[in-house]
Amino acid sequence: MRITGKTRICALIGYPVEHSLSPIMHNAAFQYLGLDYVYVAFNVPPERLGEAVSGIRGLGILGANVTMPHKINVIRYLEELDESARLAGSVNTILNRDGRLIGYTTDGLGALNALKYAGSDPLGKKVVILGAGGASRSISFTLANYARELVILNRTLKRAEELVSDLKRVFGSANIRAKPLSEAVLRNELKDTNILINATSVGMRPNENETPAGRDVLHGDLTVFDIVYDPLETRLLREAKMVGAKTVDGLSMLVHQGAISFEIWTGVKAPIEVMREAALKKIMGKAD
Repeated sequence: MRITGKTRICALIGYPVEHSLSPIMHNAAFQYLGLDYVYVAFNVPPERLGEAVSGIRGLGILGANVTMPHKINVIRYLEELDESARLAGSVNTILNRDGRLIGYTTDGLGALNALKYAGSDPLGKKVVILGAGGASRSISFTLANYARELVILNRTLKRAEELVSDLKRVFGSANIRAKPLSEAVLRNELKDTNILINATSVGMRPNENETPAGRDVLHGDLTVFDIVYDPLETRLLREAKMVGAKTVDGLSMLVHQGAISFEIWTGVKAPIEVMREAALKKIMGKAD
């Protein structure tokens, strides 16, 4: 990769960003396609967010990904929101269009594409989502267009109810429900569920021995999708395989949402397999 005076810059802003897979993934895609772009990560503490966004304009940075803890607060610094970002109330991708910053969220569509890529189209299916935070919100607003029934389970029921209320204002569906996340509710709801999505951080390293849903409530007719990608095979996915369920790992969502960002910036179809392979090598400790 050669950097010249014509090289376009894309970036990641978050806090912290040191262990992000995005630079590895995007730079592999740029190099594979022969594009004169480079992707860099910037560690931006919350109190410097406004300055960082101004820097995107001032430096002519083409686009940026936005990660925690800035996905909501960044909105105040943008001129325009894509419909998906407006509905979800969060932004993970910025496009700099001649100094006008446009915010998008690719998380929901990334999750949808990861499911489809794995052969588990949610169209007409019952989907249960664990968690009611930012990731759940983005995924829910996308899958509500496809699922026959959508159930949000969260340990704090009020947060799930607030999300469902927002969903119903948009979709007006009686088939969107909120319930508390407990073993009894899981056991009852999962009996006829087609797709289970863990949109919480439960099971993420260093707490990889935890799971939001035990093996005894899972079954072989499920597709189990865990958005956690460190570790790549969480306890939830490992136990899902034991009962014969199809599994989708968090790296798939990371790659697919990243691919959508890539296409927003470049207008070029992203090389999905190249991006996944580069990220996978990094996870396995085989890349610099």
